[in-house]
Amino acid sequence: MGYRRLGLLSAHRRAMLRNGVTSLLREERIETTETRAKELTRLANKMITLGKRGDLHARRQALAFLTDEDVVTKLFENLAPKYAERSGG
Repeated sequence: MGYRRLGLLSAHRRAMLRNGVTSLLREERIETTETRAKELTRLANKMITLGKRGDLHARRQALAFLTDEDVVTKLFENLAPKYAERSGG
């Protein structure tokens, strides 16, 4: 299995992870369990990678996953340039 189920139904799990990643990118730090944090890290890295790409398609993919348009703007304008030199997400 490629992911942790976290004891949730798939729709609840997806919603919780979407909200968690959105909150993490907005606040840049959140408090959660270690298991959930490991799953959030995977998805946050994917969002940062989209931000580093910076094209229109990447922005639309990020908008499809994240729940707040202001967070997507912050991701592409502030957060992604911070991690431009790092390999990975």
